[in-house]
Amino acid sequence: MTNIISLLLGWTLDLLFGDPARLPHPIVWFGKAIAWGEYRLNKGLHRKVKGAAMAIALILGVFAATCLLRHFLYKLPSLGEGMGVGLDALIIFYCLAGTTLIREVRAVFLALDRSLDEGRKQVARIVGRDTSELSAQEVRTAALETLAENLSDGVIAPLFWLALLGTPGMLAYKMVNTLDSMIGYKTERYRDFGCWAAHIDDIANYIPARLTALLMIIGFEIGGLRFEISSIAKVTSNLKSQISNLKRFGRNHASPNSGYPEAALAGILDCRFGGPHYYFGQLFPKPFIGDNDRPLTTADMKKAVWVNRLAEIMMVILIIICTFAASFLTISI
Repeated sequence: MTNIISLLLGWTLDLLFGDPARLPHPIVWFGKAIAWGEYRLNKGLHRKVKGAAMAIALILGVFAATCLLRHFLYKLPSLGEGMGVGLDALIIFYCLAGTTLIREVRAVFLALDRSLDEGRKQVARIVGRDTSELSAQEVRTAALETLAENLSDGVIAPLFWLALLGTPGMLAYKMVNTLDSMIGYKTERYRDFGCWAAHIDDIANYIPARLTALLMIIGFEIGGLRFEISSIAKVTSNLKSQISNLKRFGRNHASPNSGYPEAALAGILDCRFGGPHYYFGQLFPKPFIGDNDRPLTTADMKKAVWVNRLAEIMMVILIIICTFAASFLTISI
């Protein structure tokens, strides 16, 4: 029960407040540690080995430190369990980014309604590509791609690792994700030093990315289900079509994982994502995800946000069910 209480507390805090802008954030500390290590190690010979050593040390260090802190708090007399639950809830709150992500994507569409320049500036807050020459359609596309990709990175994957390894695993995953976002690029500067960080992130997100895509598709179809035999048959047919679309376009991405949630959202919205983009002044060719190159609208954003929330709720429910099932099996044994 303590695990479920921590999850519900942390998740509720994220729903209510999003990322606390005025409070110290562990991800900021992670970023400073990575930047410090990269500045000192990403030079000279053996950059690949040094990058691997730094990445592994930071990930294991976060996991071990969190385990030790939890052990200390839970062992305290009298208020130990309450403080442990509070710590776990706080970690979950900090590790989830669902509300902040949705706010940022909404802000992009609102800014774009005012002017293209404002839209470009707003979307630059959530994407790594060069946004200075993007068209209005490309700004909307970039925002929705980010919404789909970061549903996996910022919500479903942290919850997956929470279910598997508890809050130490959840926080360690955020270090993995931060490493990849800072040094996991195939540019001249990071190609060797960040390759291990990128590969570890690929492994950590392999299952969560595919799970995210399935939750999006299932949530969208069930969310619109009317309880009639004809509707159930239609939903079943739609699910088969969406999964077929996922198999077709899920691999059309430089990342082995990001294409799956993007393909799921492209199928749901019947639109097209992907294509070549500039990162750090360098053009990266990317295949397209989806067939229908139609104009995107605010209505599409609202539908995508709804799909995100449905997937998030389903994941939380899934973890609660699995926790109860595991507890029941433990008691039975």
